[in-house]
Amino acid sequence: MAEAHDIPQCSPLADYLEQSAAIDDAVRRTMAGGRYILGPEVAAFETEFADFVGAAHGVGVANGTDAIAIALRAIGAGPGDAVISVSNSAVASTVAIRATGATPLFVDVDPEHGLMEVAQVETLLTMAADGALDVPADRIKAILPVHLYGRCVDMHALVALGARFGTAIIEDCAQAHGARFDGRMAGTFGAFGCFSFYPTKNLGAIGDGGALVTSDSALRERATLLREYGWKQRYVSDIEGGNSRLDELQAALLRVKLPLLERRNAARIAIAARYREKIRHDDVYVPVPPADDGHVYHQFVVRTRQRDALQSHLKRHGIGSLVHYPSAIHQQRAYSDPRYRPLPLVTTERWAAEVLSLPMFPQLAIADVDRVADAINRWDGGR
Repeated sequence: MAEAHDIPQCSPLADYLEQSAAIDDAVRRTMAGGRYILGPEVAAFETEFADFVGAAHGVGVANGTDAIAIALRAIGAGPGDAVISVSNSAVASTVAIRATGATPLFVDVDPEHGLMEVAQVETLLTMAADGALDVPADRIKAILPVHLYGRCVDMHALVALGARFGTAIIEDCAQAHGARFDGRMAGTFGAFGCFSFYPTKNLGAIGDGGALVTSDSALRERATLLREYGWKQRYVSDIEGGNSRLDELQAALLRVKLPLLERRNAARIAIAARYREKIRHDDVYVPVPPADDGHVYHQFVVRTRQRDALQSHLKRHGIGSLVHYPSAIHQQRAYSDPRYRPLPLVTTERWAAEVLSLPMFPQLAIADVDRVADAINRWDGGR
C-alpha cells in the first residue's frame, strides 16, 4: 500500500517554491528590461558564477552539452583527434565529443566511486606514445573527466598526467556545482570547467542553460567567439562559430539561486549522511563517506544486483528512484564502435547493471529520508 504521499526522486518544483517570490520578481525585471539574449543579466551571472567557482572568466551558453563541445573546439579538437573520457556518464559528454568530429576513447572507472580510473588514462596515453593505438599521441587532444554524482575525480593525479603528456583537461562539472577536490572547486583544474543548468542540477535553471569557466583569457575569447557565429563585430565572423547563447531570463533566475547553492549543497550532504546512518540491508551497497567534504551529492546512488526488483519495491511504496545510467554509452547502438573502447570496461558495465539513485533534493524532509531507508530495509532482496 502506498504511503500518505509520494516521494519524488528529484523536485525542481520544490526549488522554485522555496524562492518563488524572488524568482517571480526576476522574471518581471527581465521582461520589463526588454533585452532577452546576451544582455546585462548574462554578463552579471557570468561574473558571479566565475567568482563563486574561483575562475577568472565565465561564458554562458545554451546548455551543458554545448559547453563541452565549445571547450573542446576552443582547445583545437576536431576530426581525426581523440578525447579520453568515461562511458558511465550521461550520453551528453560523448555527444559533445562527436560534435567536434573527434573520437571518444573510454576508460574504465574505479569500483568504489564510479569515477574515471586515472591509471587507465595513463595506460592509454602511454599506448599512444608507443604507437600501440590507432590514434597518435599528438592527436589525443583532451582528457574529459566526469565529476559523477557530485564527487570529483582525483584531479591532482589527472593534472600531473596531462602535464606529462601535454594533453589538455576539460572538466565535465554538470553534476558538480560547488564540489571541491582538496579544497579547490571543480572546474578550476583544467583548461575549462563545463557546467549544465538543467533544472534538476544542484544549480538548475527553469529550462536549459550552461556555462564554461576558465582562467585563460585567450581561451575565454575563443569560447565567446564560438558561442555566437565567430563574431567579434556583429554580423562579421572572424572564425566559424555556432549559436549557443544563455538567455537573459535563465541568467536572471540563476542569479537568484546562486546565493543559496552552498546551503542547498549542505542539505544534500546531510541527507546523504542520514541515508548512510539508516540504510541497513545486506544486499544494498551504500557508498562510503568521502575522506573530505568536497562531495555535493547531485545523486545518492546505491548498488544492488537486484536493482530492478528494488526499484519496483520502492515504487510500490510511493518512492521515486532513477537509474543513472541504465546503459553505458558504449553499450548503446549509436556509440558501440569498438574503436571507442580500446581497454576493457568491466566496472563500467557492472555499474550500469547495479546503480539506483534514491530521492535527493535539498528540500527533501528527513522524515521522508527515513521512510526511504525503512522501505529499503524491509525489502526482501528480490526473493
